[in-house]
Amino acid sequence: MNFDLTMEQQMIADTAADIAKQYGPEYWREKDDNRAYPIEFMNEIGSLGFFGLPLEEKWGGAAAGLTDVALAMEALCRGGGGGGPALGYLFGLLGTLSVSHHANNAQKQKYLPAFAAGEKTCAFALSEPNAGTNSLNIETFAEKDGDDYIINGGKWFITNIDNTDAVLIVARTSKKEDVKNKAAGISLFLVDLPCEGITYTPIDKQGYHYYKSFQVFFDNVRVCKECLLGEEGKGFYHLLGTLNPERILIASGAVGTAKLALQHAIEYAKERNVFGQPIGGHQAVQHPLAAAYAKVEAAWGQVLKAATLFDQGKPDKEVGDVANMAKYLAAESALDATYHAMQTLGGCGFAREYHVERWFRECQLFRLAPVTQQMTLNYLGEHVLGLPRSY
Repeated sequence: MNFDLTMEQQMIADTAADIAKQYGPEYWREKDDNRAYPIEFMNEIGSLGFFGLPLEEKWGGAAAGLTDVALAMEALCRGGGGGGPALGYLFGLLGTLSVSHHANNAQKQKYLPAFAAGEKTCAFALSEPNAGTNSLNIETFAEKDGDDYIINGGKWFITNIDNTDAVLIVARTSKKEDVKNKAAGISLFLVDLPCEGITYTPIDKQGYHYYKSFQVFFDNVRVCKECLLGEEGKGFYHLLGTLNPERILIASGAVGTAKLALQHAIEYAKERNVFGQPIGGHQAVQHPLAAAYAKVEAAWGQVLKAATLFDQGKPDKEVGDVANMAKYLAAESALDATYHAMQTLGGCGFAREYHVERWFRECQLFRLAPVTQQMTLNYLGEHVLGLPRSY
């Protein structure tokens, strides 16, 4: 693999890093303390075209590859935001990618230019109380009624629906007992917000207080047939194309957050003097940081490999093998790095004003979403190692 960045990639990474400096740790701490949406940051990356990076130029995008987007994600997080930019940027991209891949021309004309310019964003509604990892178990149902569909059911842990202009709803259009394959009979609906019959209540979380997550209820939500995204009954197959990019991008955010925490810890270890010398001169402090750095860099190598394979158009299986390894390694190394960063800072690491405790909290999510570490290992055991299915 060639790890040299192109001129365009370096420019994307540098621009993202410059933005990150404008919205540094204090900005994100204030937003987290006040549980306030980072509207200034989101508007900034939107106006500079970051949401449009993977879109075709005719829709206002840059026709950039996934590697370019991964570089932007890593730089935004590493430059000062930690996990904050990761979720905001990722959630702004997921709906956009689905629309760009599966919408008809009229839908693309309506949404993609606005998505590319950051003028509109789209929430993604898949998870349910009984359908998290087992997404085929969704119960939200869209019943045909003439030319319309009536949607009933509910979702949970749906993030940013209070600050978006549309929501991509994953619902069954055929009952599970009426299809031979559980993956069949699922459809996607792109619905403008606000919409009559859609209500939501917030879920109090450990971190990421700048992005509210909700339990969402659909009560006789009537949508027109023009809201159907892609083919009826094939929605689950449409979603498969976003799984690998989602894993690669969340891994990029984890790596960026880990690098930021380590840099803070390294600077502190150089400046903090105890018994007449910097604490970084003690192996008990130095070695954990060195080991964490090595793990993070190894994870970043897998992220870049996965993104490169995706951009080369390699088969989903080949990309998925590396994407899952990248996600696993990035999440583990990020939690390890932020933990040792907290230990390096001692009591200061526990203080909110030093930021590291926030990054440690945020890195818990990288191990849970978009897929748990255990399910990632299940995938690797079965599909890479060739072992029997374990769940």
